[in-house]
Amino acid sequence: MGVFPGGFCMPAGIPPISRWHPRTINPGAPVPVAWWGQSHLSRKDTPMTDPLDVSALLTKVPTGLLIGDTWRDSSDGSTYTVDNPATGQTIATLASATSDDALAALDAACEVQSSWARTPARERSEILRRAFDLINERAEEFATLMTLEMGKPIAEARGEVTYGNEFMRWFSEEAVRTYGRHGQTPEGTHRMLTVRKPVGPCLLITPWNFPLAMATRKVAPAIAAGCTMVLKPARLTPLTAQYFAQTMLDAGLPAGVLNVVSGASASAISNPIMEDDRLRKVSFTGSTPVGKQLLKKAADKVLRTSMELGGNAPFIIFEDADLDLAVEGAMGAKMRNIGEACTAANRFLVHDSIAQDFSRRLAERFNQLTLGNGLDDGVTVGPLVEAKARENVAKLVDDAVTEGATVLTGGTAGEGEGYFYQPTVLVDVAPGARILTEEIFGPVAPIITFTTEEEAIQLANDTEYGLASYLFTRDYARMFRISDQLEFGLLGFNSGVISNAAAPFGGVKQSGIGREGGTEGIDEYTQLQYIGIRDPYTDR
Repeated sequence: MGVFPGGFCMPAGIPPISRWHPRTINPGAPVPVAWWGQSHLSRKDTPMTDPLDVSALLTKVPTGLLIGDTWRDSSDGSTYTVDNPATGQTIATLASATSDDALAALDAACEVQSSWARTPARERSEILRRAFDLINERAEEFATLMTLEMGKPIAEARGEVTYGNEFMRWFSEEAVRTYGRHGQTPEGTHRMLTVRKPVGPCLLITPWNFPLAMATRKVAPAIAAGCTMVLKPARLTPLTAQYFAQTMLDAGLPAGVLNVVSGASASAISNPIMEDDRLRKVSFTGSTPVGKQLLKKAADKVLRTSMELGGNAPFIIFEDADLDLAVEGAMGAKMRNIGEACTAANRFLVHDSIAQDFSRRLAERFNQLTLGNGLDDGVTVGPLVEAKARENVAKLVDDAVTEGATVLTGGTAGEGEGYFYQPTVLVDVAPGARILTEEIFGPVAPIITFTTEEEAIQLANDTEYGLASYLFTRDYARMFRISDQLEFGLLGFNSGVISNAAAPFGGVKQSGIGREGGTEGIDEYTQLQYIGIRDPYTDR
């Protein structure tokens, strides 16, 4: 397999941008904007153009394993394929890492850890800033890659480029701010000095749903802190991470600081690395069951861990809420990324007095959405990432309907090629239905009602997860009362999109450990050392 262009294949007869006919629920309806919030839409400093020629773009993306300074083939020559979920067709063939390759990547990271840790913070900062500028220059290429391999509409992919790149800028600024402190012991015999040092080689495991943002959110703070790393992107969407790694090299990142190994078998990569005594940290974003397995393995080596796991976000709407704002927020919290987000609104808890009006309005908005290939004009809802994902969504909806739920709109899979599912609104959902307890990861909004504030809080907290939550009300006193009682790491108040590089992102309960982003993000990649210095001015 060739390490660069030779690994990619475009099906015969497919034009550079496929003009596959979009599925439109309501052809005459207006097209909504991308749901990233105003701060995440394309900015003047981020050049955005029409989707690029796919064949030409794919020749720029490395298809090998990045180990040290070389993009190489797998040690046994094995490969795996990447498919376009809008068509089901193969778009690339990549090297599939073996356990030997995984350990070679760790070797490369360990070899340069000491020298990288001693690199001045300003140099690390400037590398991140150069990478930020390069990603801006290549924004349309990154957006097109994400749409190709993951399926999201190109407008949303552009939004992810802007959002994901903010972690590069944020941590380029934070790199020079890993402060310790100085003080004197209470009895006056010693001076106390604390310093933050890089934790050491890290294993970073990213999910398929945000191929760029989840990579930048882990890689940027690791670089800023002075850590080397092995990045394992998801099997379904590795192309964006491959191109990101090449961009980091182009920005001047020294060889070995970032190594990238992906493959058909996740365990073949993660197991040998986590069993190696040289690894000092693992950061994982993905499902709670997989996170639990990794935590058990990490316990054997007492590894530092960051876990961003599953969610079951409640979207609470009180009777005094601005319904127009609530519907707009619901569109962002539910339909962003086709509902395939750990922060996606999973349960809509609506006050009984406004539930009918809200449900009708939300169904009308869902009816205005257009399904199709994310590279086509006017498409606002792309495919789910694979057939298994669509099957899971369909089973959850069918189960809810069997137990008495009513479908206001949608409720069926899309027709033809690709893994599409119609945007769906469900009402009269039975308590305890699977769709209320499991992550949907699809464009489905189940609505249940409440009558009192206490009931809303009880329903919201009735889950083992605790990542995102949303609250819509005009009453600020109510907001503070409820936020004190909600068991979630994130709360969006009158907002359906709350993620920001400057804010700490993470959950409680079974939704994870640690925080990413914000001033807290770099601390996850450092360890604190205390130095006790005998005070020269004391005779005690």
